[in-house]
Amino acid sequence: MIRAISVIRSIRNFKMANRHLSRSIAMQSLYEWDFLGRDNKKIKEIVGQNIKEFGPGLDSEDFISRLVNGVIENLPKIDKIIEKSAPEWPIEQITIVDRNILRLGLYELLFGDRNEVPPKVAINEAIELAKNFSGESSGKFVNGVLGTVYREIGEPQKDE
Repeated sequence: MIRAISVIRSIRNFKMANRHLSRSIAMQSLYEWDFLGRDNKKIKEIVGQNIKEFGPGLDSEDFISRLVNGVIENLPKIDKIIEKSAPEWPIEQITIVDRNILRLGLYELLFGDRNEVPPKVAINEAIELAKNFSGESSGKFVNGVLGTVYREIGEPQKDE
């Protein structure tokens, strides 16, 4: 029984690590896409190259593509939400890294499958990305923006 629980925990931890790496690759792909002028024709190539470089053998290509394409498809809505939630920071003045971490986090929070990724997981993952890839205060900034949006939508799955 104890061994079965240990195996289940190992599988869960592996899946979580896979998802975290997948989000990192999605964020890096969105960063590159944004930096290069947001050419939607190049996004598939950018994602493919980043998976090949940062996640060879990763079995989450569909998840990464779903994240990246979801952000791009909902970009106008997501950017409006960022502007509303951080009015003192015009979208173009937010660093490219922070801007794309926010976009990714908001996509998962607002448009993603809540059964697959609960809201608090989406927020925590975005904060971790900010801590790993951006400046010293980025985690707090990302937490503030996503936390504001989370409260405004009624804190879904709060008790789970």
